[in-house]
Amino acid sequence: MKSCCEAKTSELEKLRLKQGRVLKIVLAVNAVMFLIEATFGVLSKSTALLADSLDMFGDATVYGFSLYVLNRSNVWKSRAGLFKGILMSLFGVGVLIDAIYRFSNPSVPNYEMMGGIGALALAANAVCLYLLYTHRQDDINMSSTWICSRNDIIANSSVLGAAALVYALNSRWPDLVVGVLIAALFLSSAFGVIRESIGGLKGELEAA
Repeated sequence: MKSCCEAKTSELEKLRLKQGRVLKIVLAVNAVMFLIEATFGVLSKSTALLADSLDMFGDATVYGFSLYVLNRSNVWKSRAGLFKGILMSLFGVGVLIDAIYRFSNPSVPNYEMMGGIGALALAANAVCLYLLYTHRQDDINMSSTWICSRNDIIANSSVLGAAALVYALNSRWPDLVVGVLIAALFLSSAFGVIRESIGGLKGELEAA
């Protein structure tokens, strides 16, 4: 019995070490990409690209918090999930506000910057999604982290599509539409994570 318990403890420790390594990598990737996308989002006057950069910043914060709770209880992990959900919802609202601003102050974004940086962000997030995939069902902490990364792929692809349409139509509308759609995706995912986290917290508190 003791040997079995020790084996399980060892397995859990190995799993946490693997999770920690993955989270550190994706944290670094998202932090660097936030700086790149934010810079070119402002330069290109792109709502979609700037929204994507804010998403990168949010993810970097989320991954850092995930590392903080990695060796803590399930209650802490549920709290982390709740924090992530709230953060995602705030960024969704932020994108909507930026879209309203761009609508009131019309300008056609630079599609070349949008496309180039969007493609770079897509490649970076594809690597993150690959690294997180095997851990997506480990616990609520890693599950919500994987959802963030999955949403990034969708957002990056949307930015590339918007860049192509801005070029084809010479219009700001594709950029604005994609910005609003990214916000909707954030909000939908945020509500899902919040619901799951609240359910996890209730379950842990009832079991205590």
